[in-house]
Amino acid sequence: MTLNRPLERLHADAGLQPERTSLAWGRTMMALVTVSAIFLRWLPHHGLPILALFTVAVTAAATIYLTQRRRYSTSSCGILQEKVNAEIVAVLWTAFAGVVLGILGIAVVLAS
Repeated sequence: MTLNRPLERLHADAGLQPERTSLAWGRTMMALVTVSAIFLRWLPHHGLPILALFTVAVTAAATIYLTQRRRYSTSSCGILQEKVNAEIVAVLWTAFAGVVLGILGIAVVLAS
């Protein structure tokens, strides 16, 4: 299997799981970018501690963006080989970022 072909051509079914998963990760990334912009709007009211929330959200969004192409290729190749493994690390990283955002958010609001 060569990966020099366009990613859309790695498997025959255009409505298959890699596309839907890629769209879901894209929505998650966009939600994190939107939330990070909202955090910047809160900066005058909550002060510099809000930058911790901004940093976590932007880092999580950037990580999703930078790993998206590899994740799609892995899923597409897995379909051809009839063996697709779950992206446990990516899911755990995103869950961890969400928990950290929640804890930091509570801490920032209570400190204000």
